[in-house]
Amino acid sequence: MSGEIQKILRKADGVCFDVDSTVIQEEGIDELAKFCNKGTEVANLTAKAMTGSMTFQESLKLRLNIIQPTLNQIRDFVKTSPPTLTPGIKKLTNLLHSRNVPVYLISGGFRCIITPIATQLNIPHENVFGNRLKFYYTGEYAGFDENEPTSKSGGKAVVINLLKDRHNYENVVLIGDGATDLEAAPPADAFIGYGGNVIRPTVQAKAKWFVTDFNEIIEALNQ
Repeated sequence: MSGEIQKILRKADGVCFDVDSTVIQEEGIDELAKFCNKGTEVANLTAKAMTGSMTFQESLKLRLNIIQPTLNQIRDFVKTSPPTLTPGIKKLTNLLHSRNVPVYLISGGFRCIITPIATQLNIPHENVFGNRLKFYYTGEYAGFDENEPTSKSGGKAVVINLLKDRHNYENVVLIGDGATDLEAAPPADAFIGYGGNVIRPTVQAKAKWFVTDFNEIIEALNQ
């Protein structure tokens, strides 16, 4: 099964990565919650959301209503708690760029946290798809943009369809750790399950190719 996925990977015209627990080692929303002293309540909800037992939008709304992050808290968080890149991700994205393969980040997390990660990986900011937080003019939390496809269950599939329509891609590969990634293939032409930071049993069971180290993908590309 993995051979068929590797074949698509080698002729990929677009590669999309999930961010939390894939490109970075942490779950961004859990880290933000800890930073705002709401860690335990939110981690329990994240675990539930990852198993697919509630819609993504429900879990996002619930978690953000618990955290209620202010604009200042977000700025401090981005400055003082930068996420940790997963080992091998920089090497993999550099390899894809050297092969002229566009790389995208598609996340249920927040653009304000993901954009600095994209910068580190030389990914253009227009290739970042994520959620936008909204604030009142006082800087208090005012919700999130519910028009972003990534704020809803099935949003990653919507983004991939959009990319395929816009660029006429025929071989889009999606790499991720969660249920929301698994359900986006199709429209992604191939899905690689990633378990280097956390192994989600459903994803491990259903992915045709499941890796725990980005070097496995690098080796397959170099064959």
